[in-house]
Amino acid sequence: MKRRFHPGALHWVTGATHVAGAAALVAQPALWPWAVGAMAGNHAVNLAFGMMPATATLGPVMSRLPDRSAARREVALTFDDGPDGEITPRVLDLLDDARARGTFFCVAQRARAHPSLMREIVARGHAVENHSLAHSPLFAFYGIRHLVNDIGAAQQVLADITGVAPRFFRAPYGIRTPLTEPALAQLGLTCVAWNIRSLDSVDRDTARVTARIARKLASGAIVLLHDRIEVRHRPHVAGVLAVLPPLLQQVRHLGLSCVTLRSALS
Repeated sequence: MKRRFHPGALHWVTGATHVAGAAALVAQPALWPWAVGAMAGNHAVNLAFGMMPATATLGPVMSRLPDRSAARREVALTFDDGPDGEITPRVLDLLDDARARGTFFCVAQRARAHPSLMREIVARGHAVENHSLAHSPLFAFYGIRHLVNDIGAAQQVLADITGVAPRFFRAPYGIRTPLTEPALAQLGLTCVAWNIRSLDSVDRDTARVTARIARKLASGAIVLLHDRIEVRHRPHVAGVLAVLPPLLQQVRHLGLSCVTLRSALS
């Protein structure tokens, strides 16, 4: 179901820059270097802000839980890039042992390879959300039609497998563009980022990753973790299976509870 498009500040700036640039070219063609330079500069600014996942300059984004959820001392553990046939089941067991709930931002093509695991995620009280069709490294360069087709196809795959349509979307690598919000508006999805980035998929020091999370862990936090790491990289990173037990212990120590994003908004 579509929702209203909510432009961010950079949508207005981008529109004004391109309109002014086009008008300058029509009125004074000799000004083309300045007009093209202004538009190129605008795209550079968009790219820079697009790499800041929590910024609202490219449209609304949820980077922490709502105040009412924070007041209930809730946090959200979110897991990107799965499912993974080896890692995800063990993550589920760790969460269940701690009576914690997680939100899994799944890549639809990977979900197709593990349909029973996808259904198990939902059956065990966790949530499955949209992390694109294939997690393409070119995702940030997609046009509006390509974005809608990719995210929409992922939406259909995940809904068909689990029986529950995703409500939230997280961009691959967390990178958004001015086209992300209008695409999500067409699909009725809410963009989600995070306010705690664990770096569990790139940092090999478990203690350092755990400390990085613990420094900012508080009610209302959205923590970014990964339940899939390419096999060749696994010996070189801390990984969620090493990080999750001390993290869940810290959650208990602080009197927090881990909930799904859906539950936090209820």
